[in-house]
Amino acid sequence: MKLIIISGRSGSGKSTALKALEDAGFNCIDNFPASLLQSLVDNALNDPMQSQTNIAVCIDARTTDLERFPEILESLNKLDLSCQVIYLDALSPTLVKRFSETRRRHPLTNSSTDLRQAIETEHALLDTISELSDLKIDTTLLGGSQLVELIESRVLKATAAGLSLLFRSFGFKFGVPVDADLVFDIRCLPNPYWEEALRPLTGVDAEVIEYLERQPLVIEMFHDIKGYLESWLPRFEHNHRIYMTVAIGCTGGQHRSVYMAQRLGKHFQRSMPNVLVRHRQMI
Repeated sequence: MKLIIISGRSGSGKSTALKALEDAGFNCIDNFPASLLQSLVDNALNDPMQSQTNIAVCIDARTTDLERFPEILESLNKLDLSCQVIYLDALSPTLVKRFSETRRRHPLTNSSTDLRQAIETEHALLDTISELSDLKIDTTLLGGSQLVELIESRVLKATAAGLSLLFRSFGFKFGVPVDADLVFDIRCLPNPYWEEALRPLTGVDAEVIEYLERQPLVIEMFHDIKGYLESWLPRFEHNHRIYMTVAIGCTGGQHRSVYMAQRLGKHFQRSMPNVLVRHRQMI
């Protein structure tokens, strides 16, 4: 039996993620009280008709018993099931914009709390779940179909064995991805942007690749990051880590970070079964 707990701030895409799991055959329940999780799982495990059923629940700030979540999760992890916590989030200005563009009311707004205050309050309420999550997904620049694709590739299609590793390129001038577990800053490397012919291209184009691979610092940086990950990813995996997101950042997220994420992804795909590469600024 597999249990997936979806959480995150309102407007981050929880309903879309839950619908993707429902389409994959999960029994899904929205706005589920944390205090009832143990009973839900116990009933399913003790019922021969349900013991092989996969369940997904959404727990968010509307739940009044969030303070009990850590102890509940600890109890669930001792049972004969696979339990994963997936936390969705986006930058606060993006969440404000999403609510401003719809007729939906934020669940925490009232006569004394405006939208921005409600979004920040929600962040504090859900901080414990965020810290305990197995996978964080930054939906700031993701549309609905892109979020569904990410759920399918990282959660549904990943093989059971091994760490699920995602390399994500990004541009620092657009902010650090909120779902990053490790962040490598490669803005110190020579920048193809200053070569006029290379400026409109990206790190997947042959001309940019050739330019970067002529730079000794680029090769040195690749080997340093590769060596760090080869040394420490097994430690994370030994500590029962299921997901890791490695963010590679340059200034604009178009040339250097894209190249480095691509090259690292290809290297680790040779030895690991669940490796993905995504480019945030190229969506």
